[in-house]
Amino acid sequence: MEIPLYSVLIVIMLILSALFSAVEEAYSSLNKVKLKTAAQDGDKKAERVLVLSEKQDRLLTSLLICDNIANVVATVLGVLLFMEMIEDSIALAMVVAALAVVALVLIFGEMTPRILAGRDPEKTAKLFAGFAKAVCVVCFPLTWLFGLWRKLLDKVLKPKKDASITDDELITYVDEAQTEGGIDEYEGELIRSAIEFDDLTVEDVLTPRVDVAAVRKGQDMDSVLDVFRKTGYSRLPVYKDTIDNVIGLLNEKDFYKAYLAGAKKIDGAVSDNLIYAAPTMKISALLRKLQQEKTHLAIVVDEFGGTLGIVTLEDILEELVGDIWDEHDRVVQSFTALGDGSVEVSGDVKLDEFFDYFGIEADADEYDVVQLSGVVFQELGRVPQKGDRLEFYGYEIEVSEVAQKRAVKCVVRKAAKADEPTDEGKDKQDKDKQEI
Repeated sequence: MEIPLYSVLIVIMLILSALFSAVEEAYSSLNKVKLKTAAQDGDKKAERVLVLSEKQDRLLTSLLICDNIANVVATVLGVLLFMEMIEDSIALAMVVAALAVVALVLIFGEMTPRILAGRDPEKTAKLFAGFAKAVCVVCFPLTWLFGLWRKLLDKVLKPKKDASITDDELITYVDEAQTEGGIDEYEGELIRSAIEFDDLTVEDVLTPRVDVAAVRKGQDMDSVLDVFRKTGYSRLPVYKDTIDNVIGLLNEKDFYKAYLAGAKKIDGAVSDNLIYAAPTMKISALLRKLQQEKTHLAIVVDEFGGTLGIVTLEDILEELVGDIWDEHDRVVQSFTALGDGSVEVSGDVKLDEFFDYFGIEADADEYDVVQLSGVVFQELGRVPQKGDRLEFYGYEIEVSEVAQKRAVKCVVRKAAKADEPTDEGKDKQDKDKQEI
């Protein structure tokens, strides 16, 4: 009569163990954002789960205590059961009972319910919300004692309290969400850009001085009209004597208004609403300043007051959403694959984009330059010339086009290994073999 009783009690303990394990796994893996959204939509069960999750430590402690008690009781009952079944050898009964009960507990009491609960933790948590609350109430005295023990340990060990999430951790979460299909590639890239946005400085996005199209104070209208036509820009910096002394901005609309009114010089159409920025200024701060001043362009100056370049509102927004092309822009490909396996790379491509494209494990922030042309200049130690070559992280960079004393285009290919013979060397080796 005792054998059936023990068997029924073991099954009950296994069922309880499975419930405790499933609920523990569910509350450990909850997506609180998803639950908050459901609660805002009027899901009462989601609200109950959120309330319980606010005391997650207490709940998980209660479940862990009950789970261990159920497993221990199941093991003891298993030993008693097999002692009844194998009366001749107590030692054999204990060994068989231990193996059998441990296997049952691991398979049916732990692994299986955790796997099932982990597939949809929110649904499992809502389904067993009442059960979880009852466990918390029943185990309150034990959890209170364990809470005192935890406080004692905290005083002795003094753990560091740093609950903040770093940008790298956030990017890792985004990568995981993209891998699991929660967000697509474009959404993932947009979120990563937003996370990294505040780390970028004006120096990272500026148009350098040599590429700035500007006009001189007092310049005649026809010559400025040619500049607007050739560049397609809607705003031009206006300088006095030299580009280092920018005094205002000329808006295309104001220019054409003055042009149609018969003005001979641009001076009357120039706006003095100028914003100056240091190269180390965060682009997030510059964006707010541009919004406040209701302007679209800032002049970047160095420590001596000279003009380093300009930053437009479009330059900043492109760091968030990628390149923005309009009908007047000439689309420039930063990377163009060539037939021989090499890649033609624009000299103004950013160093971090270059590393990403070629899979180079390096940090662009360690360099004093921003673009590939800067790397070429830095590595050569002089003004680059067409045909110059250099090795960089296992790649050979060949300067294919030079303009304004900088590398405009480069051809990048895998560098030949030192122990790998060239084509000429291979031909010589083949000839030697034939002579032998």
